[in-house]
Amino acid sequence: MSLRTTVRRPLTASAARAVPRFTTRGRRRGWLGLAYASPAILAYGFVVIVPLFQSLNYSFYKWNGVTTAKWVGIDNYVTFFTDPELAASLAHVLVLIAFFAVLPIIFGLVSAGLLGRGRVKGQGVYRWLLFLPQVLTSVVVAVIWKRIYGPDGPLNLALNAVGLGGLAKNWLGDFDWALPALGLIGTWTALGFCMVLFVSGVTAIPNELYEQARMDGAGPIAEFFAVTLPGLRGQLAIALTLTVTGALRAFDLVWITTQGGPGTSTTTPALLLYQKAFLNPDVGMAAAIGIVLAIFCLIIALIVNRITEEKDA
Repeated sequence: MSLRTTVRRPLTASAARAVPRFTTRGRRRGWLGLAYASPAILAYGFVVIVPLFQSLNYSFYKWNGVTTAKWVGIDNYVTFFTDPELAASLAHVLVLIAFFAVLPIIFGLVSAGLLGRGRVKGQGVYRWLLFLPQVLTSVVVAVIWKRIYGPDGPLNLALNAVGLGGLAKNWLGDFDWALPALGLIGTWTALGFCMVLFVSGVTAIPNELYEQARMDGAGPIAEFFAVTLPGLRGQLAIALTLTVTGALRAFDLVWITTQGGPGTSTTTPALLLYQKAFLNPDVGMAAAIGIVLAIFCLIIALIVNRITEEKDA
């Protein structure tokens, strides 16, 4: 048996140029780039990272913000999952997710299917009307809908006008209807965002895919599920992440319209966080609620991204 020796040949000039070298100039450029980014990094750390760790520290104490804080360990986190009021607020969030995320995404996909691939008469007005809530502040949206839902508001006046006055009620003051009425505000607010996101995604799908689907005999509905829906996977991930986390963090619409009432029928974790931090001071519990909400939002984002990556693979 013969032994083969490997002769290591010197690199050619072109190969030598292809080998990356950490020269003094390259290191200098790296430090220069870090210097340019340092103000933003410092600002982010001061505004986000430092308060995050500060809140994590507060969450292990019983403290009203004035007197001496008392160490309670994980009791605040145990309370979060055992307190009936907090448990009810989590159940309300599940309902709001259906209105803030599921319905806007479904209607946004329908809008993308109707508007994305062709010219529809009046589609400019349709897009403008649906996107209008995105240019309004949440305070303005809440005030408008609070007036619409009022006892003498346009909704009850319309019901009386068509002979359905028996259905008229103070929608935001009704124990059974306050939460769904609040959810519909979120649907109206998020629908325009989802529609614009999906319509822009449809325009980026190659026409060849639609032509191939038509050649295979696909109709409009089959074409939507075979081409449009898979092509919007990235936009779906963005919409799902933002709308679900928006439902988890719902505060401004709730506070301005119902303040958690009637009773506790529309409370949310974010609303309870505000109440415990400023109205009935329990800073440790408020910090624990904020940390749990942040973890929930992070988990949702990671799950959605993981599912998207697995489907793309």
